[in-house]
Amino acid sequence: MNAASTLTARLLAERPRPRGIAGRRYAHWLAVGTVCLGAFLGQLTASVTALVYPALQHRFDAGFAAVEWVALAYLLVLVALLAPIGRLSDLVGRKTMYLGGFAVFGLASLGAGFAGGLGTLVACRAVQAVGGAMMQANSVALVARGVPGHAMRRALGVQAAAQGLGLALGPSLGGLLVAHASWRWVFWINVPVAVVGIVAGWFLLPRTRPEAAPALPRAAAGPVVGPEPDGGRFDLAGLLLLGGSTTALLLALSAASGLPLPAWAVAALLAAAVLCALALVRQERRATRPILAPGLVNTPGVRPGLAVALIGYLLLFCPLVLGPVLLAEAGLPTARSGLVITVLPAAFAVAATVGGGLLPRGWSDVARCRCGAALAGAGLLGCALLPALGAPAVLLAGPLLVLGGGLGLLLPANNALVMRAIPAECSAVGGGMVNMARSLGTALGTALPVLGVHLAGPAVGGRAVLLALAVVAGLAVLLSRPVRRR
Repeated sequence: MNAASTLTARLLAERPRPRGIAGRRYAHWLAVGTVCLGAFLGQLTASVTALVYPALQHRFDAGFAAVEWVALAYLLVLVALLAPIGRLSDLVGRKTMYLGGFAVFGLASLGAGFAGGLGTLVACRAVQAVGGAMMQANSVALVARGVPGHAMRRALGVQAAAQGLGLALGPSLGGLLVAHASWRWVFWINVPVAVVGIVAGWFLLPRTRPEAAPALPRAAAGPVVGPEPDGGRFDLAGLLLLGGSTTALLLALSAASGLPLPAWAVAALLAAAVLCALALVRQERRATRPILAPGLVNTPGVRPGLAVALIGYLLLFCPLVLGPVLLAEAGLPTARSGLVITVLPAAFAVAATVGGGLLPRGWSDVARCRCGAALAGAGLLGCALLPALGAPAVLLAGPLLVLGGGLGLLLPANNALVMRAIPAECSAVGGGMVNMARSLGTALGTALPVLGVHLAGPAVGGRAVLLALAVVAGLAVLLSRPVRRR
C-alpha cells in the first residue's frame, strides 16, 4: 500500500519550470503558448471531422445521422466531464491534469485511426473526449491565473485565436488528408501534436498544485465554506444526470434528423432529457460537492456569461456544419466551398487576437460583447438573405467574415468577464464550466443544422436555421450587461 501511495504521489507531483525559464519576463507567454497548443488541437479535432463524413458513410455503409455521432460522442463525453474534471484539477493540480489530457488524447487518436468499424471509431472518440476534457477544463484557468491581470484579456484573446486557427485549418486539412491519404490520417495527425504538447507543458507550464483543498461556494442562500472533513463525496448522481440529459436531447435531435428510431422513441427521449435536467437541478442543490457548483453559477455575472459562451459556439459551429451543404446546393465545387467556409474561423482568429485593438480603448468588456454579438447577428442575416436574393455563392464569404469577426470580439471579452467573477481558488472549476457551455453549444451547433436540412431541405431549412440563429445573437446582446455586485 505504501509503495502504491508513493507511486501515485510521484505521478501526481508537478515539476516546476527550470529557473532559466521561470525567471524570464515573458515566461507567462510561454505558458500561454503551451495552453494554446491544446486549444488548437481541441478545435482542430472539432472541425476536421465534418470533412470526413462522406468518406465514413462510404467506408462503413452508414447514414449521415449515424455518422454524425463520431462528433456527437466526443461532445457528449466532453460536456459531462468538464465540470468534474475541473473540480478534480483544483485538488490534484492543473498542470498534471493538463499533461495527462495530452497523453489520453494522443493514444485515443491513434486507436481511432486503426478503427475497423463505426462503433469502434465512436468509442475511441469518446475516450479521446476524456483527454480533451482534461485539457479544456484547465486551459482557461491556466491562462487566467498564469498572466498578470492587465494582460488577461489579451492572453484569453490569444487562446481564442489558437482555437480559431484550429477551426480554420480543420476543413482544408481534412479535405487534403481524405483526398490524398486516408480518413484515418485525420485522427493520426493528432498524435505528434500531443507529443509536442506533453514536452512543452512539462518544461513551460508553472507548478499549480495547491497546498490544501480549495473552498467552494455553496448554493446562493448558503455560506461559502471549505471542504468537509472527509473531503466530500464525488457527485456521481449529478454526473450521470448531466450525461443522461444531454445524451437524450442529442439522441432525440439525431432521431428526428433521420436516425432510424420510431416516433415514440423521439418523444420518450425528449421527456427523458427534461426529467433528467429537472432531477439534475434538484441534485446539485442537495449534493455536498456538486459538479456544477451552484454557488459559482449564482455568482453575479457567471450565469449570463455561461449562456453567452454557449450561444457563441452555437453561432460558430452551426454555419461550419451548414455552410458546405448550402454551397454544394448552389453548385460550388468542394475545393472552393472549403475556402469560403474557412473565412469564418479565420476571421474569428484574427478578431480574437487584434480585433479588440480596433475598438475604442475606453470600451468595457460588456460593450465589446454587445458589439460582437450585434455583428454576429448581422453576419447571420446576410448568410440567410444573400442566397434568397440570387447572389453568387462565393459572396457568402462577406457575411461569414462579419460573423467570424463579431464572434472574435464577443467570446474573449465574455471569457474575461466570467473569469473575473469567479473566485481564484475555484478557477479550474469555473474554467471547466465555461468550456462545458462551449461544448454544449458546439454539440447543438452540430445537431441543429442536420435537423433543419432533414425537415425542410437544404435551401429552406438552412435559411430558417440561420434566421433563428440571428435571433439568438440578439439574445446574447441582451445577456451581456454590467454586473451589479452586492
